Amino acid sequence: MQIKEITNYLESLSPLGSQESYDNSGLICGDKNWELTNALISLDCLESTVDEAIQKGCNLIISHHPIVFKGLKKINGSNYIERVLISAIKHDIALYAIHTNLDNYKLGVNKKIGDLLGVKHPKILAPASQSLEKLSVFTPVTHQDSVLNALFDAGAGHIGNYSECSFSSEGNGSFKANEKAAPHVGEKNQRHYEPEVKLEVLMSTHRKNAIIQAMLSTHPYESVAYDIVPINNLNYDEGSGMYGELDKPLPTLDFLKHLKSIFNCGVIRHTNIHQKNIKKVAWCGGSGSFLLPNAKGVDADIYITGDFKYHEFFDAENKIIIADIGHFESEQFTIELIHEILSKKFTTFAAYLTESKTNPVNYF
Repeated sequence: MQIKEITNYLESLSPLGSQESYDNSGLICGDKNWELTNALISLDCLESTVDEAIQKGCNLIISHHPIVFKGLKKINGSNYIERVLISAIKHDIALYAIHTNLDNYKLGVNKKIGDLLGVKHPKILAPASQSLEKLSVFTPVTHQDSVLNALFDAGAGHIGNYSECSFSSEGNGSFKANEKAAPHVGEKNQRHYEPEVKLEVLMSTHRKNAIIQAMLSTHPYESVAYDIVPINNLNYDEGSGMYGELDKPLPTLDFLKHLKSIFNCGVIRHTNIHQKNIKKVAWCGGSGSFLLPNAKGVDADIYITGDFKYHEFFDAENKIIIADIGHFESEQFTIELIHEILSKKFTTFAAYLTESKTNPVNYF
């Protein structure tokens, strides 16, 4: 197995194009064509992570957080980022990060948190915008099903909990092939009329290239007529944070105790407890203070995330409880998520979960 078989599969679920603009997910160093010996999964990629990979014979480290966020002008070992890269390159270890694209994936980091909280049918808190397009393609009636199947297999036609969504309308297409053409039907230099179907499907912008390629490779025409139109609809299959309801309300203090136990928090920093029970919960793994207005907008009783600043706690205004459980604590189960994703697809491949704790924050 080559490394690209792992990375290609991960990107088929959470495309690199869905990561945030500041992020640096993907293959950071190494060669995707290397033969894979084994993989180590970690939340962060530190010097101890590379040492662990060497010890366990892994030539691929899959981390949630990228080791490199910004451009590097020098790599001389002056800080831990440079030392990680030097060690990884020296030992032929590929470094791969799957960060905000996994955060934004509807079955990704936040879905995992929702499962732990006991929320069965969570919804995305801040659905992505400007990430949908409509593809329309004209195909002979005889090839309607084969072209549709290719589109669906490549990821087109998803709307919420429904897949293989499309619309078709019949009509007659016309064309005249010149001397250099190789027409599928009709004669050269003669206008030809062909019964055709216009197929329309919704697609994520991040999957566009793969979908177009699948359509072109299946379509019988030498020159395919199709158009792509941007859609301003919100994409409820992709975005930041999630929210949902518990099976039954829990007393607020009991919920906080439960939360602290699940995520093994050293402490929970929270705002004033102004209500007795918790029923509707909103959350975001990592640094999610930017989603507080969204959590208030869905009338959540509590918003769970990490990295709230002092003045941001005032923004709760006794309308919602903020529970800052810590950045690491909120994302620690991401490595299990990645392991679960790979284990279901690659049944003969067993990746290692890191044994190193990478949380830089300690509690006294």
